Amino acid sequence: MLSITLPDGSVREVASGTTPADIAAAIGPGLAKAAIAARVDGELRDLTRPLTQDAALALVTQKDEADALELARHDFAHVMAEAVQHLFPGTQITFGPATDDGFYYDFAPPVIDGKPRPFTDEDLPAIEAEMRRIIARNEPFTREIWSREQLIETWQKQGETFKAEWAAELPDGEELTIYRQGAWLDMCRGPHMPTTGRLDPNAFKLTRVSGAYWRGDQKNAMLSRIYGTGWLSKKQLDAHLTMLEEAAKRDHRKIGAEMDLFHLQSEAQGSVFWHPKGYILWRQMEAYMRRRLDAADYAEVKTPQLMDARQWEQSGHWGKYRENMFVVPDEIPNTEDEGAVVSGDADMMALKPMNCPAHVLIFKQGIKSYRDLPIRMAEFGCCHRNEPHGALHGIMRVRQFTQDDAHIFVREDQLVEEVRKFCELLHSVYQDLGFTDYAVKLALRPDARFGSDEMWDRSEQELRDAVQASDLPEPIKAGFEELPGEGAFYAPKLEFHLTDAIGRTWQVGTIQSDRVLPDRLDASYVGEDGNRHRPVMLHRAILGTFERFIGILIEHHAGRFPLWLSPVQAVVATIVSDADDYAREVAETLRRAGLRVETDLRNEKINYKVREHSVAKVPNLLVVGKREAEEGKVALRRLGSQAQTFLTLDEAVAMLTQEALAPDLR
Repeated sequence: MLSITLPDGSVREVASGTTPADIAAAIGPGLAKAAIAARVDGELRDLTRPLTQDAALALVTQKDEADALELARHDFAHVMAEAVQHLFPGTQITFGPATDDGFYYDFAPPVIDGKPRPFTDEDLPAIEAEMRRIIARNEPFTREIWSREQLIETWQKQGETFKAEWAAELPDGEELTIYRQGAWLDMCRGPHMPTTGRLDPNAFKLTRVSGAYWRGDQKNAMLSRIYGTGWLSKKQLDAHLTMLEEAAKRDHRKIGAEMDLFHLQSEAQGSVFWHPKGYILWRQMEAYMRRRLDAADYAEVKTPQLMDARQWEQSGHWGKYRENMFVVPDEIPNTEDEGAVVSGDADMMALKPMNCPAHVLIFKQGIKSYRDLPIRMAEFGCCHRNEPHGALHGIMRVRQFTQDDAHIFVREDQLVEEVRKFCELLHSVYQDLGFTDYAVKLALRPDARFGSDEMWDRSEQELRDAVQASDLPEPIKAGFEELPGEGAFYAPKLEFHLTDAIGRTWQVGTIQSDRVLPDRLDASYVGEDGNRHRPVMLHRAILGTFERFIGILIEHHAGRFPLWLSPVQAVVATIVSDADDYAREVAETLRRAGLRVETDLRNEKINYKVREHSVAKVPNLLVVGKREAEEGKVALRRLGSQAQTFLTLDEAVAMLTQEALAPDLR
């Protein structure tokens, strides 16, 4: 007999081999009908998997949304794969995981007349219809344990060469499982819901088809990846599709082109060409952040782009991060023969992917006393990372980027207080930038890491303590979450996840408590006892990178920036050419007051001008005609409004200059 402890603390004695489904049925028919899986000692499992030892058991229903969504999306992936193989005989399956908002599966397309027949978006409606037929059959998901030889033989017989290759590499002695739904099967760790019929047939949609290399290697075969989004109900699906439609309207690449902010092109893969208007936005952000850092007693520095590989080896980045670094030989030009280099082995250098080792080198210049700490060292540092081409996305993920980076060197007794101050500074900045909703998460030690368990225990607890000691709003503290295994190889970190205007989350700010790098790079200060001590190094950023944060701002505000950030704060547009001179006078008056102003004196109808400047997201349109010129007034039209407000020029200047102040200057 086994002792099974339920969430309410009660204990049930059951025979070995009893399943969670049996226990749900014993509790009551309502729970038996609602249960879709179980957590056994915290592990998510199938309802029908037998219990073999004493355990804590929690039955999972659709009210447990996170677990239910993961199960549903995994189930949808299996159902999609069966549908594709039924509709397109000869298709081979590879892998099909759940994702944050759905699922995908990679397929080797069928070969027709000697040529692969890749899938296209036109195939998706037929696949969706077949998926609904499979769901309606209400086939049970059944788990079976197979040997590696059994798997290889089955896949080879079925012509599944990709699965056979993968099965041949599985380790001996590992429990290998397959899941069936009717006659169709796949290798899978599970778990799954009891039957396909537990899926809502109206709660999924296949979204697109793309290419993907087998095992992510471009030397391997090209596969077809079919993406879908899956939910627990049609209501959830409809809300998600509405959000996607809104996200498409807010796409920073689309708005960036409409507002003439930036562009990207293949001649500089993963780097941004900032246009004048876009760079105004950048400069406003940089100036704002610099003022906030100056007020918080940070000292700004500037460090080299290229550093010797030996420095990166000493810091530990060469071993952990080498494949993401741009490496160049340190060759000596031969001045006697133009274009030639001195023969022999060249030392290696690398473009910096981060600023921290360089900041340690500045810290090490001269002797530091315990009285000097904390030292807050900031840099708007340009970095390079060799991201794969397929991972690049607009200005959100690039190869060249600028961080609002800083490192704080502290004594052990100062650490919690410094992290507390950082949390409160970050909160204030996010409020100023229009983000009122964010979450704080603690990324804990990864498996591959430097440092002792004792060091990690202490570092992680200090970050917990700092959040609780801070003045962050109570709802944010209450939502504090921990992420096992998500920390950097040298330090745990607090992550700050913003929620934007349409409900998407973005991880931006971070602070890491690092005792590893100061030790590896031999940073020290003289303590009150006259001995050398290691500082703790806090790696911190608020925006993360300028490029990505500006992309987030574009999408959050849909291009309708607060006035202080708007590249063009006002356009003075004429109704008739007789008002051209007055329009120039109005614009010049506004410029002298510090506003960014353009004029539109074209011989076009005013409604055409209004539409054009609305698309360009100009926040204020000052319309002037003959009457306005005679009376010294303007007709102010706000972006998104049909109404006009008539003001004297002095009134308009006073109002707009006040509105255009950055939040920290008001």
